Amino acid sequence: MQAAVHRGDAEAQRINAITEKIIGCAIEVHKALGPGLLESAYEECTSYEILCCGLQIERQVSLPVVYKGVKLDCGYRMDLVVEKVIVVEFKTVEVLLPVHEA
Repeated sequence: MQAAVHRGDAEAQRINAITEKIIGCAIEVHKALGPGLLESAYEECTSYEILCCGLQIERQVSLPVVYKGVKLDCGYRMDLVVEKVIVVEFKTVEVLLPVHEA
């Protein structure tokens, strides 16, 4: 049982390290571009930064809805999936509202 705990800790540390890199990349892009651009611009630039950090990404990954055991393609897309474990969604808004917090 101890080995499983250590594996879990190692995976959590790996995910935290990846997350830190992603946040750093997003801050770098925001410092360079500032606010006011389209989501697609931030996605493109952040993707570039993440790749420069040596992380693997997938862009615009389809996300089906499973309804009553059937996969339905409802057009949902994840903006970025980093290292197959972290989903990054880009949102641009004029003002942050409570609905934007997650």
